[in-house]
Amino acid sequence: MPRPRSPLLSRTRIIDAALALIDAEGLAALSTRRLALELGVSGPSLYNHFPTKEDLLEAVADSVIAQVDLNAMTAAPWPQALGTWARSYHAALTAHPNLVPIAGHGPGRRPSALRMADTVYGALVMAGWPPREATRIGALMRFFVIGSALGSFAAGFVPDPEVYAADYPHLREAHLLAERRQSIDEGAFELGLTALIAGLRLQFSETTQSESSPKHINPTPEGSGGVSTV
Repeated sequence: MPRPRSPLLSRTRIIDAALALIDAEGLAALSTRRLALELGVSGPSLYNHFPTKEDLLEAVADSVIAQVDLNAMTAAPWPQALGTWARSYHAALTAHPNLVPIAGHGPGRRPSALRMADTVYGALVMAGWPPREATRIGALMRFFVIGSALGSFAAGFVPDPEVYAADYPHLREAHLLAERRQSIDEGAFELGLTALIAGLRLQFSETTQSESSPKHINPTPEGSGGVSTV
């Protein structure tokens, strides 16, 4: 009887298995030996696809960023587009909370992360934002989305009313927060996103008015270029 053939080992299969392991048990659980065991292969065979664990983690992180919807950035007015993109970015990260510390790094050489940065920055500049401000918006949104995905605010409060009763009178209902985790955390994200975009609308109006006003010529102008930091 012929021996059963093992499934073909590929980058995609390795990435999917690594992400599943990280989701289930955290970053510390990922090792070449453990991943090889999960895939039913020998450890050295993984090195043909990913020379180091760091290379693998970069690829896994980029696979998550690849799930972010960028279509709105080129198909809607910038305030709406920014909100749609931020929600998709947030959803991609919160679906894999154990990976956020890695996915939250700068784009580095990750193709999907660089594509996202290029798309968001380019859309903002095309919408009329000065390059420097577009760069700052990219950084601002990255800080906000990644920060909101790092952990739950509501889950940080223990469900024991005695912890708060005597010394923290303003937190007398804090023991109820954990059981309302989803609505509180999602509501906080939406509130923050709405406030950010409202503030950026005002800033955009002031910026475009300033740009259209006559200016004195500066013989040694400060550079105004920018690059996305999403």
